[in-house]
Amino acid sequence: MSVRVLLIDDDARFRSLARAVLDASGLDVIGEAGTAADGAVFAAQLEPDAILLDCGLPDGDGVMLAGQLSALPCSPRVLLTSSDPDATTAEDAVRHGACGFVRKHDLPGEGTDLLAGLA
Repeated sequence: MSVRVLLIDDDARFRSLARAVLDASGLDVIGEAGTAADGAVFAAQLEPDAILLDCGLPDGDGVMLAGQLSALPCSPRVLLTSSDPDATTAEDAVRHGACGFVRKHDLPGEGTDLLAGLA
């Protein structure tokens, strides 16, 4: 059974690239959102297995949102990401309910493994 992933990132170009990377890794992207508010709604509706969540969203802090999303009844694995290596740390991400943090360019490999629950 494929891992169902929700993408939450305000950059549509990155969402398109991330979708291609995740699809190539055998992960199933079931939805996309460009804001924290839409992401929270879609996560509750779609009940994903995993969520790729940008740290910096125009309407909210992705690190804080990670805690809310990981506490959903479907218990998704939340992976924080950012192009800014200083946006958060893996330790801080875990403290806020995420399974980790990867820089956007590290999504292939480390990021896909974390989303799939392999790391």
